[in-house]
Amino acid sequence: MKNTTEQMVIAILAILFSYSSIAHSAESERLDGATALFKQRCATAGEKIDRTVSDVDGVLLLKLRTGELNYRQQYRLNDPYGRDYHGEGYIKSFLRAHHELPGQVAQMQGRPVKTRGQLGYSYVEAVDPKDGKRYRYTAYIDRPGISDAKYFKDYLRVVLESTPASGPPPRYGVTYDDISTPEDRRNWIAGGSLKVIDLIENEVIAERIGYMMDPGQGADGGGRSPWLIAASYACPAFGGARPALTQGGQTNRFVEKVLRPRPKSP
Repeated sequence: MKNTTEQMVIAILAILFSYSSIAHSAESERLDGATALFKQRCATAGEKIDRTVSDVDGVLLLKLRTGELNYRQQYRLNDPYGRDYHGEGYIKSFLRAHHELPGQVAQMQGRPVKTRGQLGYSYVEAVDPKDGKRYRYTAYIDRPGISDAKYFKDYLRVVLESTPASGPPPRYGVTYDDISTPEDRRNWIAGGSLKVIDLIENEVIAERIGYMMDPGQGADGGGRSPWLIAASYACPAFGGARPALTQGGQTNRFVEKVLRPRPKSP
């Protein structure tokens, strides 16, 4: 009886080991296929700048980034590669005050001023999806603690202002698209296109195409966020020790390579 029991245990363990080996083999094969596809996509990735323009005052944001961020939705086509600030934060990231704020904070704290290497534009325009109307957005740095005791005296913030736009829109527009195919998403690959367009000539003057892949193929145990992890496996790569953190502001970083803001008057 003892031998029979031992034989049954050994047989069950052998079956479990066999299933485990098959599952591991299938998982490894799937990852190899995803990696090969990712390499193919990366061969088409990169920045293409056909023309640059100097002394640009403002740009038209043809598409805003709104709504909640996508951390783990496999088939949601909202351009996880191009993930950036959203809502008002996205608009502010293009404006001069947003880029001047760190320097002003550093000066008030007596620290060396370090700039981001970006100037920001005097204004941006965009159509508000709520009412379908075009608005001009500007921003300024406010020090609310001077008049409001609930803030620290030296607290600084960027305040966004909007007014209905009049006249023709800015000549240059910025837009983005999710270019992932169903095959890409099955393999946890996300692709995005970022374009700068001359709206008068109806010409794309610059485009950045990028891809990223989650090597865990969507595993989300322990609170894991597949698309945040994928930012560390991207082409072109994001900089920094934690690449997902450098995605914020990436749109303007590329746009300013193409449309150089007019320097601020002395």
